[in-house]
Amino acid sequence: RGYERIRIHRHMQPITIDRLARSKNVRFEFFRASGPGGQNVNKVATAVRLRFDLSADGVLPGDVRERLVRLAGSRMAEGGELIIEAKRFRTMERNRRDALNRLAVLIRRAWEKPKKRRRTRPGPAARRRRLENKRRRSLIKQKRGGVDRDSW
Repeated sequence: RGYERIRIHRHMQPITIDRLARSKNVRFEFFRASGPGGQNVNKVATAVRLRFDLSADGVLPGDVRERLVRLAGSRMAEGGELIIEAKRFRTMERNRRDALNRLAVLIRRAWEKPKKRRRTRPGPAARRRRLENKRRRSLIKQKRGGVDRDSW
C-alpha cells in the first residue's frame, strides 16, 4: 500500500511501521470490539487503541506537531496524546498494524507543508460572463412588472 515506509526528511532514516511500534512514545491497549463476530467478539480482546505521546520532546518538530494536532482533531486527548482505535479486523495483530499504518499516514500528511495560497483575480472573459448574466437576470426581473388594472 505504500504505508510501510515513511521518509520524514531526506537526511533521516525512513520511519517504518516497525520503528513506530518499538518507539517508547507509542503504547497499545487491547480491548473487546463491539459489533458482529459472535462468541469471538465477546471473549477475545482484539481491538487496539494506539496512544502516541506528542508532548514528549524531540518526537516531531514543532510545525509538524502543530499540523498533526490539527489533522488529528477529536482523536487528540487532553494530555497531548493522539489516540487511534482499530477494530476492523478479527485478529489483534492485524488491528495493531492497521493502527500503526493510520498513524504513519497522519504523520506523513503532517510532514507536508501546506502550499501558500496565491490570490487570483477573475480574468476578462469571466468578468464579461458575470456581467452578461447579471444583465440577463435584470431583464427577466424587469419584465415581471405589475398587472395593468385597467384590463380587469
